[in-house]
Order: sequence, then structure tokens, then C-alpha cells
Amino acid sequence: MTIAPEELRPAGAPSAPLDQRRRLRIWIWLLVGLALLSGVRVLTGAHEVDSAGTMREAVNASVPIALAALAGLWSERAGVVNIGLEGMMILGTIGAGYFGYWYGPWTGIVGAMIFGMIGAALHALATVVFGVDHIVSGVAINIIALGTAAFLADTWFSGLQGGGPTQSPPLDAPLSITIPGISEAMMDLQAKHWFIVSDLASLVAAVTTELSTMTILAIVMIVGSALLLWRTSFGLRLRSCGESPVAAETLGVNVYRYKFIAVLTSGAIAGAGGAFIALVSSGIYQNGQTGGRGYIGLAAMIFGNWRPGGLVLGSVLFGYTDALQLRAGGEAVHALLIIVAIILLGVAVLQFRRGQKIAAATSLAIAIVFAIWFFTTDAVPADFTRMTPYVTTLLVLGLASQRLRMPAADGLRYRRGQAG
Repeated sequence: MTIAPEELRPAGAPSAPLDQRRRLRIWIWLLVGLALLSGVRVLTGAHEVDSAGTMREAVNASVPIALAALAGLWSERAGVVNIGLEGMMILGTIGAGYFGYWYGPWTGIVGAMIFGMIGAALHALATVVFGVDHIVSGVAINIIALGTAAFLADTWFSGLQGGGPTQSPPLDAPLSITIPGISEAMMDLQAKHWFIVSDLASLVAAVTTELSTMTILAIVMIVGSALLLWRTSFGLRLRSCGESPVAAETLGVNVYRYKFIAVLTSGAIAGAGGAFIALVSSGIYQNGQTGGRGYIGLAAMIFGNWRPGGLVLGSVLFGYTDALQLRAGGEAVHALLIIVAIILLGVAVLQFRRGQKIAAATSLAIAIVFAIWFFTTDAVPADFTRMTPYVTTLLVLGLASQRLRMPAADGLRYRRGQAG
């Protein structure tokens, strides 16, 4: 049966002009964020806030989070909640460690995606076929993956030079690209510390100096997923399974098939995120090296309102705070306090204009606390510095929660024939 896109368009779905306005808003927010960083850098003298090195680390920290978020997007747009992203990333790291060591980095990436798909297949089997609660299944996948990875690491790497029961020997990374001329020019321009201009130069230098080809692959995955899910009849059918599987079934959609495709794709992408951690970020496999990025990726997807552009913004936010605390430490994180205060002040104004007086008062009170903290201290304690990405995750999700709309049938049990 041929299905017209209009038949499966969920009620209230955005039209093309609205999609264009949303993309415009994303670019506006990115420019506003860069201007805010530049202003704080000039006022505080904390040049590491957006130096080329910090930006490059932010890109590397954002990619695995973005891949985890994209993996969650595929699964949840088809109606399957995927708490098991962390476990699938763990399986990706061990797959990348084994195949990357013996057969090279790109074979390692393929192996990681296959391992991630194995975890996803278990999750799809439990949730789609047997109707197991999605949260319970996802948690079980995480536990199984953690134990499996530890067992395989001990089995595969203990007898190898440079390896051990908890880690692999050093791994070769995928090719990195530096664009001669542009990279050096942008580094020189960044060193002048000009308002906005040097900050843009830092960003350009970060993506033209030692940029991993796997980062380019991640960008292709995100853009390709956006086009496939929102610009094709396949994507429309898949998303209909997450909005109203009963209605989709009446129109001839094989809901089980689309849910399986979505969850397996989710596992492959999450596995690629694990490969990035092992091959690019670390250059080695180690037990537990995902560090909860699967959960942060899930938070980034929710912050992004289950849309590709939004999850990229969320991933960049969390990746940037992680890179900032690792590279620059307490002084740069201290400058981040006033940035948070300004953002919260803006949020409070928007909430007040929408009539959300209690939420506005809460945001304003938190903004005042951060401002007082900034003006009464010179640095942030080391313990809080390490907590920065996780505090940012909780804070952003708390403030964004009132505008979120998950797919209508996300996490609901579906049985073939319900339409009858």
C-alpha cells in the first residue's frame, strides 16, 4: 500500500516554514552564545573559556554525546525508550578495542557498531516482541554490557603487550585532518583576543586543526538522519510508529519491522559513539571509560525535544562544560558562573512574559545565587569543577522541561492487531 505523507503526519506536526524558522533560531542561539562567551572572556580575562584548544576538546567531548543522543532519537521516534544507550556504548568500546587492535581503526568502528547492534537486538526483542517494560530492559542491557565488557577485556587483552585485564594495548586512531594555511591563520588571529573576531577564529581553528575523520562521520550521521527521518516516506512511517502505532498499522505499516530497524540503528550509532571514546578520545580501551555519556546523551536528546538540531545544541553544551573543566580547571569554570547567571536571567524574563511566574522567580533566584558566587570568589573548588557537566545537565533539563513534547506513544506497549 502506498501511503501519502499527509496520512501519517502526526497532529500538530510542524510545517516546512516552521522547520525553517526553527533552523534559523538554532543559528541565532549559537551566535548569541558565542557573543556571550566573548563578552565574558573580555571582562574576566579568562581566555581559556573559548580558546582553540578548549573548542577542540569541546568538539571531541561533544561527538560521543551527540552520537548517543542521535541513537536515542532513532529509537524513541519509533516509540521505544532506550535507557540502554550506556550499555550499547560500552559494547561499542570493547568492540572497538578488539577489532581496532587487530584490524585497524576503521574495522574497529565497524566492530563497535556491530557490538552495539547486539545489545540493541536484545533490547528490541525484549520490548517489541515480549512487551517488557522499556526502562527495565534498558537497565538490564546496561548491567549485562558492563559485565560482558569486563569479561571480554580480561579474556582478550590480558596476554598482550601493553594490555591487561581491564584495558587493551594502545590503539591507532582514525586519520586526522589539518587544513594548512587556515589553521595557522586562525591560531594567530585567536591570539589577538579581539571581541567576537578572535572567538570565531578559535572555533574555525578547532575544526581545521587535527579534526578526526570520525568527527566528520558523526556529522554525516546526524545530517543524514535528519534528512532520512524528516524528508522521506520511510522516516514518516518510522515516526508514525512512535506517535500512533495503531493508526500506522491501519495504513499498512509493519510497526514491528520499523521498531526493530529503529532500535538496531540506534545500537549501531551508540556503538559508534563508544568507538569514538576508545579510538579518538582515549586511544585505548579501558573498563568503564564511557563515564555515563550514554545517560548524558539521553539528556541531550530530551533537551533537544527529540529533534536533531536540538540534540546537537544539548550535546555541545554538555561537551563544552566537560572540556572546560578538564582543560582549564577552576578559573575558567569560575567565569562560567556569570555566564550561567546571565542565561538564567534571560530564562526568567522569558518565563515571566509567558505567565510562568513561579518558574521565573525560581530561575531569577538561582541566577542571583550564581552571580553572588561569582563576585565573592576567585575560583571554583576542584570538587565542584569535576561536577560541572552533571550539574549543567540537571540544571538545563530542569529549566527546559516545560517545553518538551515526547513522541505520543514513546514507551507504550504495542501488540500487532490492536487496530482491529
